[in-house]
Amino acid sequence: MGKQKLVLIGNGMAGVRCVEEILALAPDRFEITIFGSEPHPNYNRIMLSKVLQGSTTVKDITINDWQWYEDKEITLYAGDPVISIDTAKRRVVSEKGRIVEYDQLILATGSLPFMLPLPGADKPGVTAFRDINDCNKMIETSKNYKKAVVIGGGLLGLEAARGLLNLGMDVHVVHIYHHLMERQLSPTSAGMLRRELEKQGMKFLLEKQTEKILGKKRVEGLLFKDGSKVEADLIVIAVGVRPNIKLAADSGIETNRAIMVDDYMETNVPGVYAVGECAEHRNMVYGLVAPLYEQGKVLAKKICGLETEGYQGSILYSQLKVSGVEVFSAGEIRDSEITTSLKVIDGIKNTYKKIAVRNNKIVGAVLFGDSSEGNKLLGYIKQQADVSVLEEASAVGGGADEAYAASLALTATVCSCNGVTKGGILDAVRDNGCATVEDIRACTRASSTCGGCKPLVSAMLQLALQSQDAPAAPKETVCGCTSHSHDELRDAVRSVSFETAHEAMHALGWSKADGCAICRPAVQYYLGQARGAAADKVSTESMKLDSAASLLADGTYAITPRMYGGVTNAEQLRLLADVIDKYRIPLVKLTGGAHLDLLGIAEEQVNAIGAEIGHQATTASSYGRTITSVATCSGREYDRSALQDSIHMGIGLEHRLEGLQMPTQVSVAVSASPLHRAGTLSKDLGLVGVPGGWEIYVGGSGGTKLRQAELLCMESNEVTVLDLAISFMQWYREEANFGETTGQWVERKGITQLREHLFNLTIRMELLRRWQIESKLIEEQQVNTQHTAALAR
Repeated sequence: MGKQKLVLIGNGMAGVRCVEEILALAPDRFEITIFGSEPHPNYNRIMLSKVLQGSTTVKDITINDWQWYEDKEITLYAGDPVISIDTAKRRVVSEKGRIVEYDQLILATGSLPFMLPLPGADKPGVTAFRDINDCNKMIETSKNYKKAVVIGGGLLGLEAARGLLNLGMDVHVVHIYHHLMERQLSPTSAGMLRRELEKQGMKFLLEKQTEKILGKKRVEGLLFKDGSKVEADLIVIAVGVRPNIKLAADSGIETNRAIMVDDYMETNVPGVYAVGECAEHRNMVYGLVAPLYEQGKVLAKKICGLETEGYQGSILYSQLKVSGVEVFSAGEIRDSEITTSLKVIDGIKNTYKKIAVRNNKIVGAVLFGDSSEGNKLLGYIKQQADVSVLEEASAVGGGADEAYAASLALTATVCSCNGVTKGGILDAVRDNGCATVEDIRACTRASSTCGGCKPLVSAMLQLALQSQDAPAAPKETVCGCTSHSHDELRDAVRSVSFETAHEAMHALGWSKADGCAICRPAVQYYLGQARGAAADKVSTESMKLDSAASLLADGTYAITPRMYGGVTNAEQLRLLADVIDKYRIPLVKLTGGAHLDLLGIAEEQVNAIGAEIGHQATTASSYGRTITSVATCSGREYDRSALQDSIHMGIGLEHRLEGLQMPTQVSVAVSASPLHRAGTLSKDLGLVGVPGGWEIYVGGSGGTKLRQAELLCMESNEVTVLDLAISFMQWYREEANFGETTGQWVERKGITQLREHLFNLTIRMELLRRWQIESKLIEEQQVNTQHTAALAR
C-alpha cells in the first residue's frame, strides 16, 4: 500500500508543528505537501517584534529552514496560497494553478489582521503588524519619516511601538480603553507597565476613539471623536486579528467565528481538519501558542490512527516579555469574576503579583516584573487548587519550586507550550542521560518556546537527579591533576594563605607537582582573587611583560595599544608609526574587535615598546585576563540612527574596567542605537542606546560558540547604567570559574537571579565597593611600577 497524501494549507507555527508531531508518530505514512501564502519557510511569528526592533533577523526566527523540508521529503509551495478546495474530489487548487489531490487535508490558515474601517485607511503610510512584509514596510518608512502612531494598546501594539522607537521614530500609542493590555493585566499592573514604557519613550493616548485618518496623498495624522488630533507619518493598526475562514466557507466547510471542529479537530467534512487560530472548538478560538500546539498533538494522533481522548480546551494564559518587562497572566483576573485576591506590590523591584481566588480556589494570576512563579501558578489554576497551597509554598520558602515539582503527578504538564509532562522530563534524565536544562530542552523541547517554565524544569531536573533511578551528575574537576572542583579549589585557597601556586597544589594533593597548563593558571587566578594582589611571586618571567602583550603561536608577542572607546588621534598614530619603524614590527593589523594589533614582537622588546606607547608593565596583581578595549560605533555626531552618545559612554566604561582581572577573555561594546553597529549582541557586555536611555545586554559571544547576549535591563540614568555594568562584571569576575565565559556564567546563574541581585541596592553597592578597592589597588601598583622603572633607568 502506497503512502497517503496529506496536504497542509498554511505554513505557520500551528500547522507545521502538527506535521512535526505526525512525522514523529508515523514518519513513513504520508506524502506531505504544504502550501504557504508567504514566500518564506516556517518562522516564529511571536518573534516578529524582535525583527522590527533590530535585535534579530528573519533567519534567526526561522523554525524550519528550506533544508528541513527537503530532509523530511515535504513538498513546499511557498508564496502560493490555495484558492479553492474540492471536497468531493478531494483536491486543492493554488493561486498559481497547481492541483494537488489529498487523502487527508489540514486547514491551518491562521488569522488576518483586523483593519479598522476608518476613512483614509487605504492611504500610503497605513499598515498592520502581522508578517515579515509589515515589518519591512515599517523599517523602510522609518528611514524617511519620524512620527508614528500605533492604534491598539494590547501586546501586539506595544511590541510594534517598541520596535518603532528603536527605529528612531517618535511614537504615540492610541488605546480605546482606560488601561493597557486589559485582557492580560489588572489596572494596577497595567499602570506599572505604562510608567515603565513611558521611561523608554512611548507616549500614550488612552480612552481615545479614532474618527478618521487625515492626509491628502499619504497619512498626516489622526482625528479622534472628541475633536482632538495627533500628527503621524506612519499609522500601525494593531487592534486584533480575525480567523482566516474565507477559503473554508467558500468550500462548503462549516464556519462560525472560525472553522468549526470537534474534539479531534475534524470539520463537518470527513478527512478535513482545522488547527490553530482558524479553528473554533466548543465556541472558543485560541490565539496563543500553547493551545495551538495542544491541538496539533491531538490531531496528529487522530490522523495517524492512534487512540486519543481528544482536545478538551485550554486555560488561557500568557507568559510574555513586553519591551523587556516580564508579564504573566492566566485564568480569571477581573475583580467581577472573583471572590477575593492576594496582591503583592514591590515598588523597589517594580514587581506586582495578584492571585485571584473564588470560593477558596485559585482561579487566576497576574505577575508583572518577575514571572518566575508563572508556571507554578498556572498549575494551581489548572488544578483549581485550594488557597491553602499558597501558605504551604510560603512556608517552604526558597525550596518552593522543588516542593511543587515533587507534588506533581507524572502526567502533570510542566511545559504547556510544548506539552511536556513531569514524566517526560524524568524519562529524559533516566533514559537519555540529560544532566542540564539545555539537555532537557534539546531532548523534549521543554522551555524552548517562551522559556517561562525554565525554573520548574530546573527544579524537576534536580528532583530527577536526586532520585535513586536517575544517574548522579558527575563531578567536574578543574583538570585531571586534581579531584577538586572549581568551587572547592576557590574555597580552599580562600581559607588558607598560600604563598605560591606550587605550595597550594602540594598542600591540596595535586597528582603532578607542577600541575598542567589547565590548572596552573586556574590556581593562580584563585590565589590572586583571594589576596587581591600577587598570585605567584616565583612565576614565569613572562608575567612581568607589558600588560597588553599576549603570546603568539610562534613564540613572539602581540601588543594592543590602548585606544579608549576605539578613539585615537594623529599624535598617537604618529607615535605608533615611529615605534613600528624603530622596532621593525613585522605585522600591524586591525582586528574585528576594533583593536589595532602589533604582531611578531620579540620577548626582549615587549616592555620597551610598551613603555614608549604609554603602557604599564604588568603589576604584581596580574593573575587573569584584562579587557583590552571597549568597541564603539561612530557615535551620535556621525551616525544618523544614533540615539545616545556611544563614544562618551564607551570611554567612561573602558576607564572603569581597565586593569580588572577576568577569568577569561572578555569583550565589551557600546552601540548608539538598536542597530547594534558595534556588535553589542555578540559581546560579553553590551550597552545599546535606545529612546530614553540604555539597554544592557550580557552573556554574548562571537567566538567558536556563538551566543546572543540577553537583555539584563533598560535604564535611563547614565550613572546607574555604568554602575550596573560594573557591578555585573565585578560579580562575574568574583564568582565565575576560571575559563568560564560570561555566557556560561549567565546560563548557570539565570538572568532572573542576576536582575534580582543587581537591582538590590545593598548588593550592588557592595559590589561597587569591592570594585573601587580593586581599582585603587591597581592604580597604586601601577604608580609603584612606574617609580621602580624610573629608578632602574
